[in-house]
Amino acid sequence: MKLISLLQKVDVAEKIKEAPDSSYQIGVVIGSFIPFVILIGLAYWMYNRAKKRDENGY
Repeated sequence: MKLISLLQKVDVAEKIKEAPDSSYQIGVVIGSFIPFVILIGLAYWMYNRAKKRDENGY
């Protein structure tokens, strides 16, 4: 778990400050939000699957 946390420590503010242009800044912001969007989608999928299973009586 420590290895993952070391790999994920990215200073977004520093990357944006050193960005060559505005399109790079947009990419950094989008790239920093992608893991959260994936986790939210996965949680929603798991919730719906468990809800359907509960409704069917399994």
